[in-house]
Formats: sequence, structure tokens, C-alpha cells
Amino acid sequence: MTQPLLLGCIADDFTGATDLANNLVRAGMRAVQTIGVPKAPIEDVDAVVVALKSRTIPAQEAVAQSLDALRWLREQGCRQIYFKVCSTFDSTPAGNIGPVAQALADALGADFVCVTPAFPENGRTVYQGHLFVGSVLLSDSGMRHHPLTPMTDANLVRVLQAQCPQSRVGLVPHEVVARGPEAIGERIAALRSQGVRFGIVDAVGNQDLMALGRAIADAPLVVAGSGVAIALPANHGLSPSCDAARLPPGEGASAVVSGSCSSATQEQVREFIGRGLPAFEVDALRVGAGGDVAAEALRWADQHLGQKPLLVYSTASPEAVKAVQQSLGGTRAGELVERTLADIAAGLVRRGVRRLVVAGGETSGAAVQALGVRQLRIGPQIDPGVPWCHAQAEACGGAGLHLALKSGNFGTPDFLTKAFDLLP
Repeated sequence: MTQPLLLGCIADDFTGATDLANNLVRAGMRAVQTIGVPKAPIEDVDAVVVALKSRTIPAQEAVAQSLDALRWLREQGCRQIYFKVCSTFDSTPAGNIGPVAQALADALGADFVCVTPAFPENGRTVYQGHLFVGSVLLSDSGMRHHPLTPMTDANLVRVLQAQCPQSRVGLVPHEVVARGPEAIGERIAALRSQGVRFGIVDAVGNQDLMALGRAIADAPLVVAGSGVAIALPANHGLSPSCDAARLPPGEGASAVVSGSCSSATQEQVREFIGRGLPAFEVDALRVGAGGDVAAEALRWADQHLGQKPLLVYSTASPEAVKAVQQSLGGTRAGELVERTLADIAAGLVRRGVRRLVVAGGETSGAAVQALGVRQLRIGPQIDPGVPWCHAQAEACGGAGLHLALKSGNFGTPDFLTKAFDLLP
């Protein structure tokens, strides 16, 4: 008989799901990421992360999908639900973080929910309710130019309050967090007594996340980036173990498909090309004009597949992205490029690629669906928030495929090359 899950997770995009599962595995949980809501129970795991592609869809659809995931997770006996959001709190004034968090809290009867995207290992910290990316406020980072969810306000209390007008949003400040789990619990009780339902929690280091994890051990719902995940396995008596991250050895050709336009990914693409490795740029305007750019990219790839990794990318500067959006329309441009990159990813796997890095949340979602991947076993970390995973993919006849789904903002400049060196 399948044991009840210790933790049930709902992620609003695919790279975010992998990021969360990575931290759970690092802390000792056996975790599986599913693409969409599973159809049957999953055995021999402590946590399941249900990956949705709900970050930028209409809020009503995001709520419906998240509630479907919640129903399945509760049927598996989950003791706690984790709604995983981006570490840069990607959303618009209408959502989707607020509406989904509100719906999950209502369904679980949670009268208070802690919220924090903090992930200090990746330079995401929250202080006095303000989100920092490295040393700058979110609103001064490259996220202010994001084509779908431009983040122009770093005050998360204000951002979440705008998305949850029917609930009050408060703050658990760092001066409280630094005093430990008991002080956090007292602050939560005080906010609850004042009618506050959501509390943004400050965190500037791992010790803050560990304290928060202990304080919310019995909370039915937590809304967070992946950072808090490092603290939760210990609540169940689990500790870090190499066994939790063991994958089959890697084999086959290597490739990268990159659709992210974040500053971090731009630097990674430049570094890859600077090493003299083969790279093909997807021209979004040619895609919009009806050109079969996917077929062109795959013909090019046929000449370069071998021992060295190759790169197919649409990564571009904010100015170039803006020009494409003005020509094609923002939504149409994104959908066309995503579909093209997904077709290329599937074509590469059909040609023998068995080690694939995909950069960008939206790109990863489209690629995984095109590959016919239903579940991912989480393996060793490449960089904070990005592990290697292993899956069976329909695109290669159900054979094993190693995948790394990289959030656009994550990874060192040499990520796109060192990833393959780190796969056993």
C-alpha cells in the first residue's frame, strides 16, 4: 500500500517545480516532479511536486488547475501543501499568486499563511517586506523588463495586497525572524488576531529559512519560492542523503534550448558562444512571418550533433524583445517562439540527444509537453535551484532522458557548459 505523502507541492511553472524538488532532495526527501496532475498514486516518494504552467494564464484558469492539483494531493494523504512561486514573485497586479493562494487557503481552511520567495543561496532575500535580487531591489533588477510579468514594485506586502483585495496582508519582519521559531509563532498569532491572513516573511540567510520551517511545521499551507524547502524535511526526521539524488548515468548527445531573455541567461549564451561551440539563433520575426525555423534549426543540428553540446536559442536583449513584441504582439510572439523551441527540443531528442538543458520557465513548460514527459526523478544539483533530472520521454520512444530545466535567472555564467561535465 502506498504511504501517505509527507508534502504535496503545486508549482506555477516547470522550472520552479524542479527548483523546489531540488531543494527537497538536497535536504533528504525522495521527490518526484509530475507534469500536470497525475492519474494514479506514486510509490516510494516522500514528496510530489505537481508542475503546472499557470504563472501567466488567466487567473481563473490558474485557480482551477491549482485546485485540481490540490484535490489529488489531498487524496494521497498529504500533511502539508506548498504553493511554489517564483523567487522574483513573477506576477501582475491581477495575479496569479494572490488568487491561487487565496483559493488554496480557502480550500484548506487556512486562516493564516506565511509567504516568502526568499532564496538567499540564489541572491533572493526579503527585508522589511522588500524583495532584493542580489544587492538591488527587485524593481531595479532586470525583472523590471520582463516581457510577461514586469516587476516594478519591490514591496511584496503591497504587491500581494493588490492581488488579494479581500484579505489583509501583513509582515513578519526580520527582527522577529532572527529571534527564532517561537518568536515567529508569536508574531503569526498576533497578525491572525488582527484579521491578517497572509504574512510576508523576511529572510536574508538560510538560518532564517530554517527558523521559519520549524515555525510552520503544522501549517496546512505555505506559499514560497524554493528556499523554505531546505527546512521542511527535518520536520519529518529526514536529513541529507546522496541516495535521494541518485540517477542513471548520462549518455547520448548533448544540447541546450534557450528561450529565456533574462540577463543571467543572456550572459550564459554569450559565454557558450564565446567558447566556439555551435549555436543557432532562432529569429522570432522569421517565425512570425511563417518561416519553418524549427526545420532549419534541426537541419543545422544534424551537422553538429556529436561529442560537444550545441545550442539553439531565441535569447535576446530587452530592446530586441520589445521590437519583436511591437511587430507580432506580445502574446503571439511568446507563443510562436515557445512552440518553435518546443518542436526543436523534441526534434533534437528524436535525433539522439539524451542530455538536454532547457533555459526559461515558459520554454521548459512547452518543451516538456512536446517531449511527452509525465514525471521527472530529481537528481544532483548543478547550481542552486537547478538539478539534473531523469525521465522517460515519448519523443525518444519512452527511453531515458536526462533533463535540466533552468529558470532564466539562475545559474553561473558557465552553466550551459559545466552542466554536462557534472552529469555522471
